[in-house]
Amino acid sequence: MHVGNGWGAFAVLAAAGAVLLTGCQSAPGGGAEEDGRVGGQGTAAVSPAPARPSGYGAVFLAVDECSSFGRTSFTEVSCTSERAAARVVARHDGTVRDGPRCPATTDFVLHISEQRPSSDEDGDGAVPRGYACMRHLQPPHPGDPGGGGGPRTIVGDCVYDLGDGKVRETACDGSGKRKPQFEVTKAVDDRSECPASTALYVRLGGTTPVGCARPV
Repeated sequence: MHVGNGWGAFAVLAAAGAVLLTGCQSAPGGGAEEDGRVGGQGTAAVSPAPARPSGYGAVFLAVDECSSFGRTSFTEVSCTSERAAARVVARHDGTVRDGPRCPATTDFVLHISEQRPSSDEDGDGAVPRGYACMRHLQPPHPGDPGGGGGPRTIVGDCVYDLGDGKVRETACDGSGKRKPQFEVTKAVDDRSECPASTALYVRLGGTTPVGCARPV
């Protein structure tokens, strides 16, 4: 559910001959990290405004700074402004594919294209390429467990079968466009560590890369 496509989520049915389910990236409004997370809320690559007011820090959209509404057109604003929509919970240079993962409950990712405006926050005429992991200032939070979005699939999230070997995340409370079919109940190192009730294995990435999912 991009802000760029997220770290992919893949799944395999525990029964029926270990069929590979390849995670797919949803469009904005759906959240997945860089390579696309199953059911993660999508985010579009965005570019910062050519210039911004000074006083928010030496880095464009640094940690704890806030962005205005919008995914394809946005700017940095004071977190006390009525225009503030989301706060930066992590900020990295480079690309999501090559950089650190966003925190688990990130709601969406803003991809920042390299810019060389005539004036910028530190006066060097450049905003480096990078990405900001964002958390809405107000609910709902699609990145929360079961929220139906965000760039990562985590324990507590639900997915449904898209067919053709693909699954996508949806809200566990049934409020999404599609009803949940499986819930990720545990993250483990290897599929052999999943409980007997597991019907689907989801690749989560990180230190415990296998998600054990049961039918709902």
